[in-house]
Amino acid sequence: MPGMDINVRDATVADIDAIVTYNQRLAEESEGKTLDPAVLAAGVRRGFNSPAMCRYFVAEADGRVVGTTMLTYELTDWRDGVIWWLQSVFIEPEHRRHGVFRAIYRHIEELARAHPDVRALRLYVHHDNARAMRTYESMGMEKAGYELYEHDWSGSVGDATKK
Repeated sequence: MPGMDINVRDATVADIDAIVTYNQRLAEESEGKTLDPAVLAAGVRRGFNSPAMCRYFVAEADGRVVGTTMLTYELTDWRDGVIWWLQSVFIEPEHRRHGVFRAIYRHIEELARAHPDVRALRLYVHHDNARAMRTYESMGMEKAGYELYEHDWSGSVGDATKK
């Protein structure tokens, strides 16, 4: 794996199954949650049909997808621009610590810096995911000083520990 070629590209509809699978694995691994596969697949398809809302990227190594992320957009009136959010970041466990996230991040950062309206890149991370936090900090990201609150009435995300 050392010295492997990593190619980051926009995801296509041919990548939907991989994105769905990786999002299921991400929810289970990071939060112990089980996602409804039908709801998740519909959500990913909605993302592909809503380019004003989001954009998916995949990282490939050895001809197969080994990492994914979704980019969403937030208007920042304070900065008169847009914040790009990296979401649903998942890297195959055997490819972690081999530069896959770094390649994804650098690709998106390059696109963001070239876009005149982008003011910042952001992501959120589960409070127990110390390894991911160290990775993000190694990329130059800093804690933004915010706590995340949510009122989820969708019922589509279950807690695997309650099963």
